[in-house]
Amino acid sequence: MNPILSLIIRSLVAVPMTVIVWLISFFPFNQPFLLSSAFAIAAGVIIHLFLGLYMQTKFLKKHRLTRKEYLYIMKNLSEAKRKIRRLNKALFGVRDIASVKQRIEIIRISKKIFKITMKEPKRFYKAEPFYFSHLDSVVELSETYGFLSTQPKKNTELERSLAETRKTVNELNKTLEEDLYKLISDDIDHLNFEIDVAKHTIKKEKEAKFHEENRWLK
Repeated sequence: MNPILSLIIRSLVAVPMTVIVWLISFFPFNQPFLLSSAFAIAAGVIIHLFLGLYMQTKFLKKHRLTRKEYLYIMKNLSEAKRKIRRLNKALFGVRDIASVKQRIEIIRISKKIFKITMKEPKRFYKAEPFYFSHLDSVVELSETYGFLSTQPKKNTELERSLAETRKTVNELNKTLEEDLYKLISDDIDHLNFEIDVAKHTIKKEKEAKFHEENRWLK
């Protein structure tokens, strides 16, 4: 559930209702200005809260989640968002031109997994290895690599450590790709099923057309 969109929708309903309640209280019922304002504000707040609860309940029902599960998932997504910011800062702070493509790909995949999970929180459970292990690893390695790579003097041991870190990050990049694939595996299966159905339908239509043409030729 997009919190910004939810806030906009609730505000678009609550604000006009607040004005309407004030006008009704002040003019038809001849209530004092302050009392009418109090009624209007109370009505606006109640409507805003009620709509928020209704939209959240509808969202949870759609994605088959309990409120406890949703809060648990959102807590972990909030932490993941901070980690992705750290990852973005660490990777783009590295002045290693050779690994630019690798860095961009890591950030792209991480953000993609995060966005999919934000849109459909139930998928969080399919991406738990990413959130509880792989993201932490790539953030820590990237930050350490960024720090060491900016040192003015590098000896053989440091260069070897940097090379090993690049290799490990590259392997983690492949692991992130697997995380993303696992996250969307159901969509891929569904797409393949739809393709098979479409092919079967097209084949039947061609066969029917062929038989119809042969019937007229006879």
